[in-house]
Amino acid sequence: MSDKQSAPQESVTITLNARLQPIHRGELEDALAQVLGAHSIGEICGGGSLLTDGGEVSECDIEIIATDTSPQAIEHIISFLERALAPKGSKLRIGDQVTLFGKHEGLALYLNGTDLPDEVYENSDINHVVDQLAKLLGQEGMMHSHFDGETETALYYYGSNFNTMHQLIKPFIDSYPLCQRCRVVQIA
Repeated sequence: MSDKQSAPQESVTITLNARLQPIHRGELEDALAQVLGAHSIGEICGGGSLLTDGGEVSECDIEIIATDTSPQAIEHIISFLERALAPKGSKLRIGDQVTLFGKHEGLALYLNGTDLPDEVYENSDINHVVDQLAKLLGQEGMMHSHFDGETETALYYYGSNFNTMHQLIKPFIDSYPLCQRCRVVQIA
């Protein structure tokens, strides 16, 4: 019997306070799987998203079957997630033990999809919004996912400080026609 087969296994649940579409959560899971494998910690066995009544992701889980839950192994997991994307309010659970972690703050920009004049939608481009916000935020924040709702489109940004991100993008969103009647919400 190999060590891998005889090693005790424990279930580890990571709840990220992040609004990630399943495809974006999957990209993070793939990167985390490499860390788990490199440190012989375990493997990912599942994941999911908690949705609001309107279908928007409110948080997401990553499930791990771990063969190593030592403090060093947990530190590897948390350290990787905090470098990649771990908003404040994220949790790692092993049985009844919960470890809170996360460094990033989140900003959601909700673009109004129904109440603007038709010519605004015809003459504006959401890709221009995404490109401009990326330039304005620089190293202060990054778009990690989005949501296309019935009346709004949300762009989710995570960075070190919500207020800094908001101030950097405010002049643009105040002036670009597609951003009229938008909402900016702190999500982490």
